[in-house]
Amino acid sequence: MNRLPRYASSVKETVEREVKLAPGAGFVMPELGGESLPTRAFVSTYHDTPEFRLARHRITFRHRIEDGAGLWQLKIPRGDARLEIERAGPPAVPPPELLALLPALLRGAMLGPVARLRTRRQVTRVPGAEIADDSVAILDGQRVVRRFHEIEIELLEGGDEKTLRRLEKAVRRAGADGGPFRAKLYRALELEQPARPVVPVGAAPGVALQLWLQGQVAALLEHDPGTRLGSDVEDLHQLRVATRRLRAFIRAGRPLLKAEPTDALRAELGWLGSALGPARDLDVLVEHFRAESEAVGGGAADLVATLETRRLEARTVLLEALESVRYLRLLDSLEAFVGTPPLVDGATVSLASIWWKETKKLRRAVAALGEEPADDDLHAVRISIKRARYAAELGAHELGQTGIAFVERAKVAQDVLGVHQDATVGIEQVRTWASDRPEVVAVAEQIIEHERARKRDARAAWPSVWEKLERAATRARL
Repeated sequence: MNRLPRYASSVKETVEREVKLAPGAGFVMPELGGESLPTRAFVSTYHDTPEFRLARHRITFRHRIEDGAGLWQLKIPRGDARLEIERAGPPAVPPPELLALLPALLRGAMLGPVARLRTRRQVTRVPGAEIADDSVAILDGQRVVRRFHEIEIELLEGGDEKTLRRLEKAVRRAGADGGPFRAKLYRALELEQPARPVVPVGAAPGVALQLWLQGQVAALLEHDPGTRLGSDVEDLHQLRVATRRLRAFIRAGRPLLKAEPTDALRAELGWLGSALGPARDLDVLVEHFRAESEAVGGGAADLVATLETRRLEARTVLLEALESVRYLRLLDSLEAFVGTPPLVDGATVSLASIWWKETKKLRRAVAALGEEPADDDLHAVRISIKRARYAAELGAHELGQTGIAFVERAKVAQDVLGVHQDATVGIEQVRTWASDRPEVVAVAEQIIEHERARKRDARAAWPSVWEKLERAATRARL
């Protein structure tokens, strides 16, 4: 089994938040103030599989030569931004540190050059941002096949969304727009820029289910490299969310799907979720108790250190799962499943009716809670809320705006009961940490009291939150 290499100090990570625009004919860069930097020139060779597996999942991998120096750059999605990971090196062999992040995308396929671009870049630096004016030539050997022009506005330290939007408006007013934008690689390869599938109004239930599943498989693959890297806990969170949504959508869509392949796939997604869960739960606990440690004067620093050790152990288990043959086979099965879902011939059930069935189960679960529900019962209700929410997402194009309102109310209810569950687990973790350690008992009791207060607040908020969610369900049902 290949282990992820330990990153050398020469590997650099940068989160890019940028806007790219295509200038029209006769475009002239407006006066934006700031400082003009020296013109740069570089040649970028993009690497991908013959089927463009990286590009189709918004990932780019290239080798850039500038002023005689070679640099490998891997860019992976991170919300509205991208994480750029750099490693100096010659063009012949991609760095193993970067290749170790890509097995879920490559799955044994060979990487090779797919495009070569020469860029002449003029940069203006203003407070909080850089504006790059790129003249790009697509090369075939030394021959220029085609040329195009691109403007890139990238946030720097001290810049924010307001900075980005102000500069974007100024550049757009000067004539940089050109309709739907495609990044350099996609223009060079004549590929469509990847986007999440959109369910059209009036789509048949089976079509809608397929599109939702395809979107979650794409999300899973896009967050896999960042999860392996481990520098931002959000990647693991989003990978786990995609896994849960896939399982929930398949569960909700069972009336439309043949049982045999569907049940086997859900079981494998359950295995993946169980491998991801402990590390993600410890991410949440570490973040929470780090803030809690500050609130009690740092007395819980040892608790945080203990949880961080457990998180490292859980991450080892997680990486073993992601590096396993079983995981790669699951990805193959998922892509085959969402490419051609095993739909039941002649199934007529609507997605709205599936949502309503889940919502009725939720109502029965809440009605059975009683005045002082047990912690486990509240956690079970939270799971029921999540199932009803995912069913509403699945049938959103049938439910309309009232369905969207239900989803938003369900998120709030999930959050309230999520705080309750996190506090319940937190108390158990603190008690385990403090057992047989009399020197930390006082700090432990202080932290536990804070967690009990969180539980009380969540329980106090729950009736009102549920009332609003139930009203939203009634409106969506009408």
